[in-house]
Amino acid sequence: MTFLSAWRLLLLVVPAVLLAVYVWRTLRRPAVAARFSSADLLASIVPRRSGWQRHLPWVGLLTAIVLGVLAFAQPAVALLVPKERATIMLTMDTSRSMEADDITPNRLAAAQAAARSFVAELPPEFQVGLVTFDARAQLAQSPTTDRQALLAAIGAIDLGAGTDTGSGLELSLDAIEAVPPDADGARPPAAIVLMSDGTPTLGTADLTPEEAVAAQAVRAKDMSVPISTIAFGTDEGVVFDGSEAVPVPSDADALRAISEVTGGQAFTAESAAELDSVYQTIGTSIGYDEELTEVSAAVAGLAMLFAVLAAVAALVWAPNLS
Repeated sequence: MTFLSAWRLLLLVVPAVLLAVYVWRTLRRPAVAARFSSADLLASIVPRRSGWQRHLPWVGLLTAIVLGVLAFAQPAVALLVPKERATIMLTMDTSRSMEADDITPNRLAAAQAAARSFVAELPPEFQVGLVTFDARAQLAQSPTTDRQALLAAIGAIDLGAGTDTGSGLELSLDAIEAVPPDADGARPPAAIVLMSDGTPTLGTADLTPEEAVAAQAVRAKDMSVPISTIAFGTDEGVVFDGSEAVPVPSDADALRAISEVTGGQAFTAESAAELDSVYQTIGTSIGYDEELTEVSAAVAGLAMLFAVLAAVAALVWAPNLS
């Protein structure tokens, strides 16, 4: 919580002073009464009753004043507000290493399940597309609000040899550029979610695999398209080439460099549960804006409630409020 007029909190000194005066009077009152009264008279002017009941009116009153000051300072809280429109490109590694079963039942099946859950949580107005890449990249589904078409594309993913991450990012950025602008001419915000389990192995034209990825990361930055990356899998993953076991460890560092350049987030996921959690986090960050919302009315309502409770307590237990 923050306060839009924080300087008004200085008024909290008022209830602090009132509390100090009340405590002083409470401690002093029996001594003063004893000096000028007989025992019988003292019993009549200081009737016996439960201590907490006697203090309730002042507790309610001071609480009401404190809440009133807080309301006067215009408290505000950050709330998540769904974006009206955005384009999200799922860019998924479909190299043979996704057959590794270090994730149950295997990396590909877990990735497909998590992607379906991710899509289901996004606002329905969002356009979501899918690019897959192995030795080549292909646009499996152009950005659309048709969730059934997108889910069908996710379910139809096939695996292939090679990992051409640069081409996958290039095709995703091309798809984002092809989305028509809004009625006012502005382009909707866009983001890429890149999920891979390995190091790029193929470049484009005269670029090495690393150079091809770096070039697309710079392009994404220039387009203000953050790329959030998910390094999926464990260091123990293997696939079999015939009878030979080939290690396919996850490469988190290569993916983290992409997210750092573009202003996205970098994640690692070594299980299906972690992958689901990562997708939920990404969905919250790209699907919603954080907006400050003033809650003065709610705090003022609480202040009024405590003022009423203080008045009721005074009528019942302490008519003199002292």
